[in-house]
Amino acid sequence: MSRVGDLIRKLRRLPRRQNATAMPTVRYATSPLLASRTPPWRVKFLIGAIGLGFAVLIGRAAWIQIIHNDFYLQQGASRYERRIELPANRGRILDRNGELLASSVPSPSLWVIPKDFDATPTQFKALAKLLDMKQSELKKRLDGNQNFAWLRRQVDESVAQQVAALDIKGVHEIKESKRQYPEGEAAAHIVGFTNIEDEGQEGIELAYQKQLVGRDGVRHVIKDRLGRVVESVGDLIPADDGREIRLSIDAKIQFYAYQRIRDAVAFHKAKAGSVVVLDAQTGEVLALANVPSYTPADRRNLTGAQLRNRALTDTFEPGSTMKPFIISWALETKRVKPDTIISTGNGRMTIDGATITDSHPHGDLTVEQVIQKSSNIGTAKLALQFQPKEMWELFTSVGLGQKPQIGFPGVVTGRLRPYKSWRRIEQVTMSYGYGLSASLLQLAQAYTVFARDGELIPISLLKRDGSDETATPKNLALRTDYKPGLNASNNNDVVPIRGARVFSPEVTREVRKMLAMVTANGGTAPKAQAMGYSVGGKTGTAHKQEGKGYSGNKYRSWFVGIAPISNPRIVVAVMVDEPGNGVYFGGDVAAPVFSQVVEQTLNRLGVMPDLNVRPDITAMQSVEESF
Repeated sequence: MSRVGDLIRKLRRLPRRQNATAMPTVRYATSPLLASRTPPWRVKFLIGAIGLGFAVLIGRAAWIQIIHNDFYLQQGASRYERRIELPANRGRILDRNGELLASSVPSPSLWVIPKDFDATPTQFKALAKLLDMKQSELKKRLDGNQNFAWLRRQVDESVAQQVAALDIKGVHEIKESKRQYPEGEAAAHIVGFTNIEDEGQEGIELAYQKQLVGRDGVRHVIKDRLGRVVESVGDLIPADDGREIRLSIDAKIQFYAYQRIRDAVAFHKAKAGSVVVLDAQTGEVLALANVPSYTPADRRNLTGAQLRNRALTDTFEPGSTMKPFIISWALETKRVKPDTIISTGNGRMTIDGATITDSHPHGDLTVEQVIQKSSNIGTAKLALQFQPKEMWELFTSVGLGQKPQIGFPGVVTGRLRPYKSWRRIEQVTMSYGYGLSASLLQLAQAYTVFARDGELIPISLLKRDGSDETATPKNLALRTDYKPGLNASNNNDVVPIRGARVFSPEVTREVRKMLAMVTANGGTAPKAQAMGYSVGGKTGTAHKQEGKGYSGNKYRSWFVGIAPISNPRIVVAVMVDEPGNGVYFGGDVAAPVFSQVVEQTLNRLGVMPDLNVRPDITAMQSVEESF
């Protein structure tokens, strides 16, 4: 114990070590560095730098919060504000009397969140069956985007209810707008249809897409975390619904015309057929029907042949329907009179090495009989008296070689070659309808010159209405002299639309008598006669073109006429393509359709009959036309 104590005492007696790193004492009063004066510019620089920094911060704050705050306000609003679109209703399409041709109705559409989808094998099988798809196809849809996938859009209400009854997790329903077409296939080629996005694809739906579609509205709201609307913010922009389109079509006339051409195509085993009905006073298209047709609401098996609006898009050589125009111009230019004799000889005539023929030798014919018997040779002899330019201007003046201005997609121009390239034989063949082409609508419009005492009138697929349309109208129509407020029965109050003068009234009255002879005993179309109404018109029959020549056993048959012949109110044009039961003359194939359509249309328009009884046409003899 004493040793430990001694050791401690020795240690205490050892000298303490000096700290080598101790800081030297600074005398501030005598330091040359601290004693010197700070330069004034340094102080100013520091103050200026600090002030500039504050100015930059203030400017940036003003830029963000006052001047350019849109982005940040938008970002803030996006955290709590939602934009709800208010869809506009697509405009309706109506006939001339207000009957619905196309309208929109709510339709359920089914969608799914694939990542939330949970169904038993039984539910999965039932769902695929209700959606009318294979299970493999349904599985493929579920394997795509995991956040959203359409199952089936615009399904029937019953299907939506059955899907809802399955109670499958992840499957949802929303309401969309679906187009309905009450007239179905009868008016399909006029009205057209929309796609799944409610965009016009054909017909009036396409032609007036901008007017029909309208403009969606917007509503801004605040929603809570559960998606419930708490309050509205900002201004409400209401939806602007699409405008109504009122067509010139009469739904009942349209349906009847479609039925008659459909039956004729079936009876004659034809490839196709078309019919056009024009109001000869107003130029309105009362009916335009084609066969084959389609159902706009069900286009799953739609073919190109069904889709074609043949009356507007198909052109053909018009055949003998051109002969009245040649006769009219010969009368107009005083080259002949109705009773002028024209020798057709033995029914054969050679021009520049080419031979044209009549169906039968007619010998001497008056100008009237040239039309009645449909003589190629008689027409050719008159055409050779014209200069090519003169004949070209005649055809142009009745609308041939020009596109009808009706604002409809797919309307064709037809073909009328420049007169400088015509040879004599070509001028002759064009006089009876070979070597040029036109659509059925063009042909119907051309015949308005005979119905309107020599005036070619403009035609329209929109109802012509003289009501005040200076403000933004809800109903789209053309403004003309047509009196407002008229219905189909007020026939006597119709105000004719003005046209372009082609022939004199005296000449067209003479030609109307000739057209009436065509439908009488000894003419080519007694089957065109209508119960209680006088009619007149011209048959046409032509070989169809195949390659560089003409088919020997394929024909087009048509009849274009006016009624009543005493005071024309309508023009009706009928075309049947490739009749296949051995009968192909226009007087046998197309004329009966004309007769039936005329009776129904004039009765619908309230036109009083101008004949007491109908002649017994079964006992009449028809003449085979030359073509």
